[in-house]
Amino acid sequence: MSDALPGPDGALRCPWGLSTEDYVAYHDTEWGRPVHGDDALYERLCLEAFQSGLSWITILRRRENFRKAFAEFRIAEVAAFTQEDATRLLADEGIIRNRAKIEATLSNARILVDWSPGELDEFIWSFAPAEHKPPRRLADVPAITDESTALSKALKKRGLRFVGPTTAYALMQACGLVNDHLVDCTARGQG
Repeated sequence: MSDALPGPDGALRCPWGLSTEDYVAYHDTEWGRPVHGDDALYERLCLEAFQSGLSWITILRRRENFRKAFAEFRIAEVAAFTQEDATRLLADEGIIRNRAKIEATLSNARILVDWSPGELDEFIWSFAPAEHKPPRRLADVPAITDESTALSKALKKRGLRFVGPTTAYALMQACGLVNDHLVDCTARGQG
């Protein structure tokens, strides 16, 4: 028995992906699909950090505002942000105005700008588990794993912030390092 439910088109989906049109689109076309590229992974890492303590839909609905505010998450550009930029971000009502999360986003870019091209991509993907059992029920989906804990520790060791094990696992799910679409979900075999 699976927890997958029929969506608006009758296809089975993970229940969380059915609550709003935003979630249906994100679930069907993005979540769990492999993401590569340093800037793309930096964006997802930042957004997962901003989501900490909030609902993902809050971040999803503000994602375009985040992209505008943070120079499309181009690491080199964010790394060059000044104190004036930080002040601007704290006043930007289109994003989450959390000082610690904004400072972590800027600090992380300043660290990552010194990494070699492709290094963040290779680094993150090196923590993808060799095997991952498809979940049948929502209760089968963990909040953290040994791999997400290891990724979190490794990122922190390299100076990155707001990268706890739960955030690291959410990143792994969102970027396709693990496929946590339920076994009967229509999106499971796509991408």
